Amino acid sequence: MAKREKPARFIQNTIALVYDFDGTLTPQPMQAYTVLKDLGIRSDTFWDEVEAEEKRTHGDRILTYMRLLIDRAERGELHWNPQAFKRMGRSVEYYPGVERWFDRINAHVARASARKVRVKHYVISSGMKEILDGIRIRRRFARIYACEYFFDQHQRPIFPKVVINDTNKTQFLFRINKGREDLDESINEYMPESIRPIPFSNILYIGDGLTDVPCMTVTKKHGGHAVAVHRSRSAPAIDTCRQLLDGGRIDYFAPADYREGKLLDKRVRLILDLMVARIRCEREAFACRREAQRRRQDD
Repeated sequence: MAKREKPARFIQNTIALVYDFDGTLTPQPMQAYTVLKDLGIRSDTFWDEVEAEEKRTHGDRILTYMRLLIDRAERGELHWNPQAFKRMGRSVEYYPGVERWFDRINAHVARASARKVRVKHYVISSGMKEILDGIRIRRRFARIYACEYFFDQHQRPIFPKVVINDTNKTQFLFRINKGREDLDESINEYMPESIRPIPFSNILYIGDGLTDVPCMTVTKKHGGHAVAVHRSRSAPAIDTCRQLLDGGRIDYFAPADYREGKLLDKRVRLILDLMVARIRCEREAFACRREAQRRRQDD
């Protein structure tokens, strides 16, 4: 399949909405609602400790926080296992409208495309997949990419087996683009644009700040779209969004209010309408080429 330049049918009729998680769908990092609450540690205290340890050891921030969580759990004699993390995920809180967002977006695209275009939702996060597997909106996502622990024979987390930071997040965009979504599948071999199931022009990335710049840049550079969200009255967050807009990293920004009729809803729908129209044009062009090819063969 990877060597075929011309697919037999039009396959690029899927739109992917790709979300960061912490700060994008939730007001606080997921750890604040879950593991830090279980440890009895303030979120700001923990992240200050992570920053200090990162500077002291010259280590990776994500690896540092994952290690410190294990250290703190062992010190507090807490027995975390995959089931415990998953149960904690139910406690994660969301921005207004998030839990109803997905059905509404899916319905909008279905109406706009006469049900000929579908939507898939993804998360790419530096947070903890074990927690994300238990969130109330888990079933809304086709795939969640996040950091993971390796668990020993006693189901204790002992070291990180998957680490996702700001930069290597971008590989997962190419996994979505190429349809190579499993981590054991290679994405390095050449694949013609015409047979990639979700071209970048069909991808909308939604994030909340500078940590999302690599994903926003890759998505926009390859013809996709990006939107930044911010807390409604946070001047620093709004300034960051303005920087992203001025730098050409995003198409729009809006408050992180996912309710119907709010600015974010309106701006995302505009992009989705553009995507649907482009897919319709591409489908018609595909049909035209196939017709021309058949006529040449008949001649």
